[in-house]
Amino acid sequence: MTECNPKKLVLSRLGRRSIECDFEGGRLTSDAGLVLLREVDHRLGLLDAIHQAIPDPRDPRYITHEQRELLAQRILAIAAGYEDENDHQTLREDPALQLASGRMPEEDQPLGSPSTLCRLENRISRPTIWRLHEVLVEMFLNSYNSAPEEITLDLDATDDPMHGEQEGRFFHGYYGHYCYLPLYVFCDQHLLCGYLRPSNIDAAKHSRAISKLLVEKIRQRWPKVRITLRGDSGFCRWRLMRWCEKHGINYIFGLARNSRLEELSGELQQLAETEFQTSGEKQRLFGEFLYAAGSWERERRVIAKAERLSKGANPRYIVTNLEGDPQQLYDKVYCLRGEMENRIKEQQLCLFADRTSCHAMLANQFRLLLSGFAYTLLKGLRRLGLEGTEYAKAQASTLRLKLVKVAARVCVTARRVVFHLATSYPLQDLFSTLCQRMLQPG
Repeated sequence: MTECNPKKLVLSRLGRRSIECDFEGGRLTSDAGLVLLREVDHRLGLLDAIHQAIPDPRDPRYITHEQRELLAQRILAIAAGYEDENDHQTLREDPALQLASGRMPEEDQPLGSPSTLCRLENRISRPTIWRLHEVLVEMFLNSYNSAPEEITLDLDATDDPMHGEQEGRFFHGYYGHYCYLPLYVFCDQHLLCGYLRPSNIDAAKHSRAISKLLVEKIRQRWPKVRITLRGDSGFCRWRLMRWCEKHGINYIFGLARNSRLEELSGELQQLAETEFQTSGEKQRLFGEFLYAAGSWERERRVIAKAERLSKGANPRYIVTNLEGDPQQLYDKVYCLRGEMENRIKEQQLCLFADRTSCHAMLANQFRLLLSGFAYTLLKGLRRLGLEGTEYAKAQASTLRLKLVKVAARVCVTARRVVFHLATSYPLQDLFSTLCQRMLQPG
């Protein structure tokens, strides 16, 4: 029978030799790649900006762990795959996390405990949440060497399952469980907003106010940039469209099916059906017309897609103030919003944005942003170090597995800290290249 105790683990034998495990290997780490993320942060200035956005009310005379160190500890641990604060009970002594957080990797210099990190999360205020969103926008703006001619802001909402009797707890009929309903805004791969909301609201709630704030911030830096808002039918609201038209913003939104739309596109739908019956092959036809819902103050351009598949008709509609060919706008502009859904999945499945298990809603909002900051670091690694490699578009989970989860023995002397990485590590050349690229100026 296998014997298990905290000091020794006895496993099945290999030939005549017994196999044993213990936790007495010394100053080892399984996350040596955190040193790469440390260099990414040096280039971005992300952790310093986050630290400056959060007031620290503690008396400096009694502080053991600086706020910046705690923030780095929490964000880097999320990037490395540790979503739970309880992980830090032992993780606080990991030499790679210590060094990347700004503390000398020594046994008698542990990082913050879970309770210390919890106190940090629960003292975040609403004004601080706004300043932290400004940090995300600044990181986006600073990622460009010059102003782009045009950008597209993608808006989408998703469910964030609840973990118990928490503030803002409501049941959502569409998702079928108790959840939050966070609103995300991305521009390409850049996260600009992760706003935690209760789920007893319309999916588009606050989208106009957030869009206004983002547009103002972006145009302060890039006054001539053309901006397009893009979203599914949940964001097709007349107030948002009217605001876009008033302020020179383009928009392209999905439009939910109704009997009037089906009537206006009837000839197009019938043509697709006829051609399908004649050829037996899938048909996709596009048309456009002017349409005004009952709540709209005027007619707007609607593009209809008449699609006939073997399983039946699949009509779709979008409303837009963009000019151009209907099919091009649908296929090359609107359908690209699907990439944002991949970014949301990356947030929740790879970086634990749904680990919102605090009681207070503001603390959970902060956790959502911590996940976003971990994403920003990994995206920075892609942009600054991996361009031109096979991992240039790799998801966070792949980057973690290939470049962060690297075994190393850490030696600390009076003059050096040395990470002896595993000799069998298969991506040694790429790791070396990344180190060189991260040390290149600007």
